[in-house]
Amino acid sequence: MGRKEYITDKKNSHGGAIIIGGDFSTALPLQEAPCIKAGFPSPSADYMKSPIDFNKDMIPHPETTFYAKVQGDSMIDAGIDEGDLLVVDRSVEAQNGDIIIAFANNEFTVKYLDTTHKSDGYIELVPANKQYPRIKLYEEDHPMVWGVVTWTVRKRHH
Repeated sequence: MGRKEYITDKKNSHGGAIIIGGDFSTALPLQEAPCIKAGFPSPSADYMKSPIDFNKDMIPHPETTFYAKVQGDSMIDAGIDEGDLLVVDRSVEAQNGDIIIAFANNEFTVKYLDTTHKSDGYIELVPANKQYPRIKLYEEDHPMVWGVVTWTVRKRHH
């Protein structure tokens, strides 16, 4: 496929990520039910629409999109748990408050981006778990926002 894969084998117990290149060239059509209510059940077969395609609908920029497998528990209060699969788009410009994959201290990590102190010469990577500190990165640290998390995929049944 010719895409570079970025993989870290460092075990990072507080919020690391293993970055994996994906093949988005094959259609993955699935039937879509337009509305699934969390209240009174209704027969969803009556509401079936045209098929959805995860590659087309979730991956608008296939050449700049990767998967990341979460390691650690630093983002649990954002609903991101160890083992979750993140869809990461490198073409999306990160904004303050986005959940991002950053490369800092020689490893990939998933955190909220806080740019409110950029005029003071630093940004912060903010965990979603109060057990972990914010990571303050100055310009001389050469912080790199590697990509923006656009989707989270979680297996619900083992």
